[in-house]
Formats: sequence, structure tokens, C-alpha cells
Amino acid sequence: MSTGMDIRYFAHSWVSDWNHGNAHFLRGLARELGRLGHKVRCYEALGSWSLTNLLRHEGERAIDAIDHFRRMYPDLDIHFYKPEGDLQEFMKRELRGAAVVILHEWNDPDLVNAVLALKKQLGFRAILHDTHHRAYTTPRELLRLHLHLFDGVLAFGEAIRRIYADGFGMQNVRTFHEGADIDHFRPLASNKDSDVIWIGNWGDEERTPELGEFLISPARSLPNAKFVVHGVRYPDQGIAVLADAGIEYRGYLPNLKAPAAYASAALTVHVPRRQYANGLSGIPTIRVFEALACGIPLLSAPWKDLENLFHPGEDYVCVPNGTAMTSEISRLLNDPAARRQIADEGLKTVRSRHTCRHRAVELSEILQQVAG
Repeated sequence: MSTGMDIRYFAHSWVSDWNHGNAHFLRGLARELGRLGHKVRCYEALGSWSLTNLLRHEGERAIDAIDHFRRMYPDLDIHFYKPEGDLQEFMKRELRGAAVVILHEWNDPDLVNAVLALKKQLGFRAILHDTHHRAYTTPRELLRLHLHLFDGVLAFGEAIRRIYADGFGMQNVRTFHEGADIDHFRPLASNKDSDVIWIGNWGDEERTPELGEFLISPARSLPNAKFVVHGVRYPDQGIAVLADAGIEYRGYLPNLKAPAAYASAALTVHVPRRQYANGLSGIPTIRVFEALACGIPLLSAPWKDLENLFHPGEDYVCVPNGTAMTSEISRLLNDPAARRQIADEGLKTVRSRHTCRHRAVELSEILQQVAG
């Protein structure tokens, strides 16, 4: 990499990760870009949906989560803006001198288009960073953005890259996977208080049948195993179903506390939303990277590693159906050596290929090419 660049990064929220898994990766990525010599300024809107709901639903736990975030990421330079204000004038002041402006996909279209309108005047390059399935499931939402004004796209999987390149006809579309922030996501020593842990949100009915088959049914079939679930947006009916299956629901878990939670369990399961098990196969969500980085053995519902990021069967175990999930959970709970081997292999793969540092180096090279 040559000299550092002046980068401005817009995300829905940096402070809150409440139903906002994108924050996990973006925080670590921004910090690693700074360590590589770039000047990174982060932006989020006052009153973001994620932060508003964190404060509304979590009470003192929300304050603790925000304080914890600020202690762990004191070097992030976060600036807030009023979305209802004069965005054009505000952005004209804030973006002067920027070489590259990166806009995460979950930003308000008015904000995105206000930034893009200043490209020619201020002379920066603009990059769209997409880590969601909307381009596949609801492409009309993306068309609210002035896509033709972007200089490139970072797509978090090959399937999304093809949509932007072939479907939207955009140039300089790169596959740019997420990665684990191993400053915080690492194996921890802890006494086990559960056998199986799942960290994930109920959210939008995008995997309700899958949760029934790969989490709830195994819990019912293994009454002597303790299952624990963390997450938000669980309806009362969903919480009741978990309780009926003997699963302990523990509510919101700030992402920075996930390593300790993983350390307290014998193994974890991964239940991808159905979009990532069919049309977007090959895209692992951030939970896969983070769980493996924490050194916990992972069992996954059907998911195909089409992009050869991991070593299936070694870094994690993928099962075809709920019956097989129950069988594998039972087997691994009774085989500590097998659990250690899977956990060690997954940890090794993440540390060698899939950290925020790896992604920051990769992104530095991409930005130099786009800005050059």
C-alpha cells in the first residue's frame, strides 16, 4: 500500500448493533483501515433505527452496551448528522478533502443521493458497500439510489456481485467478504453453563421454519442438553415455543459480549436465513466468522460454501436436516476431542484468511485502484 487515504464511511449505525449485524464487521474494518495509515471518519444519523430501538427496548443494558462499545473502540472517529437537516450543505463541509466516500447499503436514499450529488464538485470517489440480501430479494429498494454515480461496489458475496454487475450493469464491482475482528473475537476461558448456544435474531419470518427444524426440534429431542438462545425481535409466540422446547431465551446480547457467551457453551449452531441457503448460497454471514474466531465448534443447517472460504467438514459440520442436526449435537456433546478438533480447525482458517485486518488490506488495494 502507498500513502494513506482520506476516507469517509457512512453506515446506519456504528454505536448500536441492535438488529444490526453489519456493525460487527464495519467497526473492526474501520479501525484496521486506520492502523494501515488511512484517515477514516465514520458517520451515522442521529436517531438511527437501531440505536433508537436499543434504547427503547433494552434499558440499562443499552447504556452498558454503548459504554462498552466506546471503551473497546476509542479510536473510531464518529460524526453524527441530522437526517432532516440541510444534508447538501452539511455534506459539502464534511466531505471536502475526502479521497473516497464509502456508503453502506443500509443508509437512507436521501443521504446517499445527497453525497453522490457532490462528487463532481468535491472530487471524491464513491463506493457502495452491500452486506445484505436486498439486491436479490427487493432490488427496487436499491434502485432508489443513484447507482450510476458510484465508482464501484463492494459486494459481500459473488452472488451479490453478479447482481450488480449483470443485473444493474455497474462497473468495478468486487466481491468483498466480511471478516472477524480478532481483537475482540477470540477463544476465552470460561466455565460451561450450557451445551448448545444460538445467537441470532428472529426477525421478519425469514427463517422461522428453519429454526423449528434445526434448533427447536433438536432441543425437544435432547431434553438433557441445555440450549440457550440470544437475540432480539422475538415475538411472544416465538418465546413461548422456545420455552416449551426447554430452550432458555436470554434476550439481547451486545455483540462485544458474544465471545464470553460462546466460551460458556460446548458448541453453537448456525441457522442461515433462507436467502443464504438458496439464491445467495456461498455467502456466510458475520456470525460464522465470529463463532469460528471464538474457537467454538459450529454445526450448520444446510449452506454451501461455493466460494471456498472454509473447509467444510473440518472447520465446521454441515447437516442436511433436523434429524441429522440432533444426531450431530448428541455425538459432539459426547466427544470432547472431536469438538476441540473442529474448533481448532475453524479458528486456524479464520485467523489465516478471514480477519478484519485481511479485509482492510484488501480494501486498501481496491481503493487505491478506484481512486487512482
